[in-house]
Amino acid sequence: MFILDTDHLGILQGPKNEQCLKILQKIAEVDDSNVYLTIISFHEIVAGWTKYVKQSNDPFKIVAGYARLEQVLKDFSCSQVLPFSLAASEVFEELKQRKIRVATMDLRIASIAISQQMTVVTRNTVDYDRIPGLIVQDWTVSIP
Repeated sequence: MFILDTDHLGILQGPKNEQCLKILQKIAEVDDSNVYLTIISFHEIVAGWTKYVKQSNDPFKIVAGYARLEQVLKDFSCSQVLPFSLAASEVFEELKQRKIRVATMDLRIASIAISQQMTVVTRNTVDYDRIPGLIVQDWTVSIP
């Protein structure tokens, strides 16, 4: 089973380019019932668009920002979203004690994956590869 990292979600929410098509093809191959999102990604995306709206004085940008927030809500409400559970929190605290040098939100997503024995799908393999016990794949590149 697979967790899409926030970066892969960003690709899927953007224009349909080669990377997006590769991700969609891989989702079809693994069966979308085996693909999950996390509440952490929801937090990251909502925080980003909320900041965008808050900092804008342009009415068109504000409307566009709220439209993106609405789309995020729709996308997540029809997806399988994993919580940040007590088990994930325990993994997170253990990784923090080991002084793993990875951004907090990435470490939280990794903690969910480890606690659920799932694979994180991301382009950010450099950071995620630092986390012991985590399986990582990048679906934007061709895998032989």
